[in-house]
Amino acid sequence: MLDTSAAQVPTLSLADQASDPDAFAQAFGTSFQRFGFAIVADHGIPQDLIARAWAETEALFALPDAEKRQYHVTGGGGARGYTPFKTEIAKDAKHVDLKEFWHVGRELPAGHRFADTMSPNIWPTRPEGFRDTFVELFAAFDAAGDRLLSAIARYLKLAPDWFDPAVKDGNSVLRLLHYPPIPADAEGVRAGAHEDINLITLLLGAEEAGLELLDRSQGEDGGRWLSIKPPEGAMVVNVGDMLQRLTNHVLPSTTHRVVNPPPERRGHSRYSMPFFLHPAPDFLIETLPGTITPENPNRYPEPITAHDYLYQRLVEIGLIKP
Repeated sequence: MLDTSAAQVPTLSLADQASDPDAFAQAFGTSFQRFGFAIVADHGIPQDLIARAWAETEALFALPDAEKRQYHVTGGGGARGYTPFKTEIAKDAKHVDLKEFWHVGRELPAGHRFADTMSPNIWPTRPEGFRDTFVELFAAFDAAGDRLLSAIARYLKLAPDWFDPAVKDGNSVLRLLHYPPIPADAEGVRAGAHEDINLITLLLGAEEAGLELLDRSQGEDGGRWLSIKPPEGAMVVNVGDMLQRLTNHVLPSTTHRVVNPPPERRGHSRYSMPFFLHPAPDFLIETLPGTITPENPNRYPEPITAHDYLYQRLVEIGLIKP
């Protein structure tokens, strides 16, 4: 029987990386290996930029439904622009998630070699300033993600810049999420139990209650749901399936969900902004030799490109119809 309690996920300061990168890497990697999650304060994304992004996210989702749906690309897999309420479903779930979202990707120059596999961004007419705000925020997330990947590389005894070529021009996605008010008898939850697809996810907005991770310290088949409650302004960071595969499960991609609030809070919206950090589409996800041991043999002898892996997973969660 699963129960819920507060998770003892440590809060780390990314500012400590500058003075002692090895100590920060050890603390960050240890939290990842134990929980698949870490909480990171002092992440370097300006608070005024974050405040502007929250305001424009609320304004975007307050637009009329018909206006938002003009930015939905049928058959586009939700890669860019708007995805309507009750579209995405967690793998093997019975009910669709109670959310709507908007995707912002990397701005590529004309003729870029990934133009065929990374869709161009879709920008709404309203709210004014939306494009400038989220291009800036995407770059800020990108920079924070690079610093965290450097710590992961150190923890895995790789060169600190090992991930740099993997994520240069990576297919990362900034998701603006709105969980609308829901009736007390709603079927399903705001986001069903799932794992992320990418390398790492950097999440703002988890201060609003609801995010829980499944602690598997008691084994693959048991565990408790642990609620994540970061300090205000801190970022929740978690392992995605691509990093789990790359590290042969040394760093686990932990199941997590967003549960519905208590009845007295169901009339309130919830907003969050996850940044799904992806490698470039042609990056080959191949098990790191240092993670293969007699006790942990290679689980993935066949490598796969990041593009092919992403496609498989988008089919599983209903965003692409094969």
